[in-house]
Amino acid sequence: MKHTFKAPLLLATLLMASTLLSCSGSDAPESGQKPLQKAAKTIEAPAGQYRVDPNHASLSFTVNHLGLSNYVAWFTDFDIAIGLDPANLASSSVEVSIDPTSITTDYSGDYKATHKDSPFKSWNEDLALSPKFFNARQHPQIKFVSTKVDPTGKTTAKIHGDLSLLGQTHPVVLDARVTGSAAKHPFAGIGAIGFSAVGHFKRSDFGMNHLLQPLLIGDQVTIRFEGEFRQVVEPPN
Repeated sequence: MKHTFKAPLLLATLLMASTLLSCSGSDAPESGQKPLQKAAKTIEAPAGQYRVDPNHASLSFTVNHLGLSNYVAWFTDFDIAIGLDPANLASSSVEVSIDPTSITTDYSGDYKATHKDSPFKSWNEDLALSPKFFNARQHPQIKFVSTKVDPTGKTTAKIHGDLSLLGQTHPVVLDARVTGSAAKHPFAGIGAIGFSAVGHFKRSDFGMNHLLQPLLIGDQVTIRFEGEFRQVVEPPN
C-alpha cells in the first residue's frame, strides 16, 4: 500500500519475483500441499486464539488533504489478538494496540526547511509527538477493544468496539471480511486466517482539532487493515 507502481509490467515482474523467492526458501510448501484458498466462502481456520503476522499485515489511515486528495499514513508497530469462533462469529473478539511513534508517511520533502521553528526533525516525528496530533509522549498507546461482533454473513461482520486515543474513548465500528483461511498454514502447519477491515471516526471527537479551522485537513479518518493471523499454539511440555 505504500508504493505506487508506474506500469503494469513492473507490477507483474515484482509479483513473479516475489513468488519465486517465496517458493525457493526453506518455508516453501511440500509437493502436493494445498495453498490457502483464494476466496473465503467459509472459515476453515479452527477456533482459538490468533495473533497478527506482522510480516503480512498493514494498518493505514486516510484523511482529506486541502480538499484535493486523501492523504495516507501507516503505523508499522502494532499488535492484534483475535479470539476466533468460526461456528459462532458473535462469540469472537478483537483487541488492537498501536504504537503512535511508529507512524510513517513516506514524506520526501525537506521538513526542516518548511518547518524552521519546529522542535521535531521530521514530519513523522511531528505527527507522532506534537500535542496537536498524536501526542505520543503523553499518550503512548492507541487501543481498540471489541465490545460486540455482529455477523453479517458467513465470512463478514461488523465489529463494534471502543477506540482509545489521546486519553479519550469512543465507540467505533469496523466492517470486517475474511479474505482467506486454512485449517493448516501451508508453511507453519497451524490455523491461519486473513482479514480485511475498514472503519471511520471523527478525529475531533478525540480532541484532535488542529487544521480544522480553516478546514485544511479533514475531520473524518478512515482506518484500513489488511493482514494475516496465525493460531497461537501452546508449546508441548
